Amino acid sequence: MQLHHARSLLFLPASNARAIEKARGLPCDMVILDLEDAVPDDKKVEAREAAVAAVAEGFGSRLAAVRINVAGTPWYGDEMVALKKSAVDYIVLPKVETAEQVKAVFSVCQKPVIAMIESPAGLLAAPAIAKAEGAGGLFMGTNDLRRELRIPAGADRTGLSLALQSVVVAARAGGVAVFDGVYNRLDDAEGLERECREGHMLGFDGKTLIHPNQILVANRAFGPDADAVAEARRLVEAATGGAERFEGRMIEAMHVAQAQDLIARAEAVGVQ
Repeated sequence: MQLHHARSLLFLPASNARAIEKARGLPCDMVILDLEDAVPDDKKVEAREAAVAAVAEGFGSRLAAVRINVAGTPWYGDEMVALKKSAVDYIVLPKVETAEQVKAVFSVCQKPVIAMIESPAGLLAAPAIAKAEGAGGLFMGTNDLRRELRIPAGADRTGLSLALQSVVVAARAGGVAVFDGVYNRLDDAEGLERECREGHMLGFDGKTLIHPNQILVANRAFGPDADAVAEARRLVEAATGGAERFEGRMIEAMHVAQAQDLIARAEAVGVQ
């Protein structure tokens, strides 16, 4: 699977062996083993070793990523060296504020880097970060960004609107995938679905998640449904080139390309 086809990207503590084993049977598109916030300091080395072993075993058709600790922490260098030799598909780098941070990780790991945009400085630098050597995608770090913007607890995402759209624009200009931030309320399925739909409408490729119960909601919101795929196939088959009429509307080459992209995404995630 290509990264931009992923709908559901699940964070798991790399120190939780039971959760890692369970993830091999979950319908998420990416598993992200976390070495940063989800792991206490005295478990960091153990978690790193567990992450390397887990990606060696693999997650079937799912993409595998590891979120490392930031530069300046005692674990940063050892994590990069270990992951360079591993089977991981992507490195997730938190708290990115410069393109140089991405380049530094890529130069050591030689794995594509997904940069987390979690601060005003990161937001302003997002266009350069998305174009950095080794950049593979952008994640919205909405929790940290809310705090730094001083958005009140419990507020909706109105205060994040500019940030969300800016990161999507930066990713598209840089030619990399982009994913919406996590939804914290684990017992609020309606709120999650609403936020997933909003993220999809803003142009995000998928959503980062923190619990397995969130996967199916994200897959529905970001995955093409069967009716849309069937229409896309009819459009591609009917198109003859140039502007023309199709099922009551005008289409041209741009619409054919969109339909082909939708079909490719559907095939990648198993929608017929």
